[in-house]
Amino acid sequence: MSLEIPWTEKYRPSSFEDIVSQSVAVNTLKEFIKTPNMPHMIFAGPAGTGKTSTALIIANTFLKGEDLSTRLLEVNASDTVRIDFVRNVLKNFVNQNLFKNGSLKFVILDEADNIPGQVQQALRRIIEKASLNIKFILLCNYINRIIDPIISRCAVFRFVHLPKEKIIERLKYIVKKENLQIPTDRAQPFFELLYFISGGDLRKAINTLQMSVSLELIDNLELNEILKISGFMDEKTLEDLTNALKSKDFLQSRAIIDSIETLDSRNFIRQLIEALSSIDFTPNQIPALKSFIGEIDYRISQGGNEKIQISALIAEIIGTIKL
Repeated sequence: MSLEIPWTEKYRPSSFEDIVSQSVAVNTLKEFIKTPNMPHMIFAGPAGTGKTSTALIIANTFLKGEDLSTRLLEVNASDTVRIDFVRNVLKNFVNQNLFKNGSLKFVILDEADNIPGQVQQALRRIIEKASLNIKFILLCNYINRIIDPIISRCAVFRFVHLPKEKIIERLKYIVKKENLQIPTDRAQPFFELLYFISGGDLRKAINTLQMSVSLELIDNLELNEILKISGFMDEKTLEDLTNALKSKDFLQSRAIIDSIETLDSRNFIRQLIEALSSIDFTPNQIPALKSFIGEIDYRISQGGNEKIQISALIAEIIGTIKL
């Protein structure tokens, strides 16, 4: 067993056949890349569904045996692609005239939906003027954040959430390859927990598995410890909070939340949504409450104070519970 290499890289798919549960996109792409004058592409879908791996497989298919450093530019666009980068680094890479025998060059922009609109306009002009030997592959979670002039110049492929059984199947494969000894009677709850923590993100599931091994939590399978280090409430804390909510005790609920050392608000909301099924609401209250939860989640994502927003959510839940 080796922990030196991130397992997400060690077990990154190296061929289309290795991509987990994206048969529609992959089968289309396998035929698509055989066509002459292949257009630029956009891969859209949730995190951890194989977008980056698929883009690299396409690039390696064409660049096999060639110098990747001069023919492949892979960038996390979230914090790198700004106007200076587009005007200098990207433009220089695109304009380098090193082609031979019709060889292609690839630009892979991960998290392209986080590129500011003005920068996307500059990127659009480079895409328009690029040689036929330059192929752009843009990866994004939300395609509606990509400007229409870029979308219209690309073939769009959609990647879907991975089903639970496929994620667990991949985790079991890694466990076998790494010769991990997992207690038989607790193996399934462990895999179920990794899936829950991942939220359907295979990359996150693999990272959590490796973290559990590196922190020596596998031998005794301390599931609650794995929950806590992943930013979730352990089972006892969740149970105490649920009981406090049922008792409509706001102060006790707040005290429980304040006692959590590593509170991750997004994970907290995910657990809370699941716990709501055990709280007594009338059917017509659920849609409005879920809408409010979505509003709180949005406020936090936009930089709202986590404690204030979570307090507002707790107060709303307590106020909604039937007398």
